[in-house]
This record gives sequence, C-alpha cells and structure tokens, in this order.
Amino acid sequence: MTTFWSWYVTILSLGTIFALTWLIFSTRRGQRPDTTEETVGHSFDGIEEYDNPLPKWWFMLFVGTIVFALGYLVLYPGLGNWKGLLPGYDYLDTEAKTPFAADVQVAGGEVRNAGWTGVHQWEKEMARADAEYGPIFAKYAAMPIEQVAQDEQALKMGGRLFASNCSVCHGSDAKGAYGFPNLTDNDWLWGGEAETIKTTILGGRQAAMPAWKDIIGEDGIKHVAGYVRSFSGLKNPEDTGIDLAKGKEIFATNCAVCHGPEGKGQHAMGAPNLTDRIWLYGSSFAQVQQTLRYGRNGQMPAQEAFLGNDKVHLLAAYVYSLSQQTEEK
Repeated sequence: MTTFWSWYVTILSLGTIFALTWLIFSTRRGQRPDTTEETVGHSFDGIEEYDNPLPKWWFMLFVGTIVFALGYLVLYPGLGNWKGLLPGYDYLDTEAKTPFAADVQVAGGEVRNAGWTGVHQWEKEMARADAEYGPIFAKYAAMPIEQVAQDEQALKMGGRLFASNCSVCHGSDAKGAYGFPNLTDNDWLWGGEAETIKTTILGGRQAAMPAWKDIIGEDGIKHVAGYVRSFSGLKNPEDTGIDLAKGKEIFATNCAVCHGPEGKGQHAMGAPNLTDRIWLYGSSFAQVQQTLRYGRNGQMPAQEAFLGNDKVHLLAAYVYSLSQQTEEK
C-alpha cells in the first residue's frame, strides 16, 4: 500500500473512533443524573419516550466496543501499513510442513516481517494437524482394511471422516437416497471387497447408462421396462401393451452386453444387478422408462487429492464395516 493510502486509512479509521468517543461522552455529560417522568416532547403513534439518561450498562457497552476496536487495531494489521504487534507467519515450508517465523529470509536476501496474517492459515492448521495425527493415520494405513474395520478407534475416526465428506450424498446413516447408493447393504455397483471400496473412494467412479429413446423408440422403451421389472418379480401395469417377448429380444441385443444375459450386472462396468429389488433411480414403471429413455450419468468424485491415501484407507475400512454388519445380521 502506498504512503498516501496508508495515511488515508489510518486517519479515517482513528478519526471515526475518536469522533464516536467524543459523541458518547459529550452526550453523556448533558444527560440528567436521575430518572424522571418527563418525556422528550414528541410522540409517534401515541408512543412517548421518557427523558431519562442512557443506562450505565448500555453506556459501558459502547465504551467496551471502542476499547476493543483500539486493541484490535494495535494487535492486528489494518491501519494502512501497520503490521500489528502479534507475530506473524508469511510463508510455509512445504517440505517440512511447518510455518516459518515472522522474519523470513526469502530470495535475494530480503527479510520480510509480515506481521499476523490469515494468508496460509489453512495450510498452517493442516500442517499442525498432520504433525499430530499423521502417525496415527500412518499406523492404520499399514494394516489391512479388514483388520482396520475391526478396530473401534479406527471406526470412530472413519465415521467422522464419513460425516464430513460423504454424508451429504449418502446420508448420515449411509443408507443413501435417490441416485446415491445405500452403503449398508450388500449391493455394490463396482464391487464390495475392501480394496475395491478403497479404489472407488480414491479414484471416484463415473456411471454411463446411455439413452435409448432414439435407438429402440418409445415402444421398445415400454417393452424393455416391463421385461426388466419382471426380473425382480415386479408387476407391470395392465392395458399398456407391454410385450415381454419383444422386451427380452431388445434386452438381449442392446442391454445384455453390460447387464449380462440374465440381468445380474457386472462390477467391472458398474452395471447394476436388475434381478434384485434395489433400484438406484426407482423401480416404478415410469421411473424405469425414464432411465431407459434418457440414461443416467451418476458420478462419485475422487477423494485421493483431497483426503490422501491414509485417510481414504480409514474411510474405506469404515464403509466396508457397514456392509459387514449387514451380513452378520
């Protein structure tokens, strides 16, 4: 900041504070010392105001805000080029993951005292957290996921990671919602093995159910929807002209390559099993037609860059444990 603007901000800020201080004390001096039944002489909708002094506690609140403002301006940067009295950290040693002190030797021999600043605050907090919790995460990362899933402390940590990063889509109870898989059952689009779950969380998944309306037409959509629903024993609406034989023929030609000839799906392609009663986008005749007509493109975002391998390892153990509990029941 240039010298002009530094002085401009300083004079404006301090001038405002001192003007308000004068206003508070000058009006306080002109008030009567005791309470009265007299009014100030005006009314609004029949409401009148007593000509009483400002309560002392209220006056002290004003004084407190002024003291706080002055203290804040002394401790923190804000008055032009004033750096504040608090020590600051302007740079972060990314290799050691520790903050430098306020006086930092940078390129060219320059020494910069930045004062307190919020710059790199998140990185500094993460560096402190990594130093404290990194060894714990590393310990669990060296263990097989199946073993971690049996550790009570690890599951608590994994549960907190899930609540912070996954519950917004899969729900706080991990039972999913429309378009978001239930993680507590044993129905897995990409496989429910421990390492497969970790791979899913690390790299994410991209579903790709193509739209079929321009290929098989509306009649084909109707026949295939009825045929697919029959896999799981669902009754189709009457008087719709559904031909299951035609639906079977169209399914074998266009759908079996992903879902298999028996409709049991393939984990390698993320193609769902159509023979159970678990439907990610609904199982009604209208919903199945909608899926066939326009396709689906659900996406599971990759978490490796955000959480790192060690945290994902814990998170995978937690998710894996949810389906294991279902198996035990």
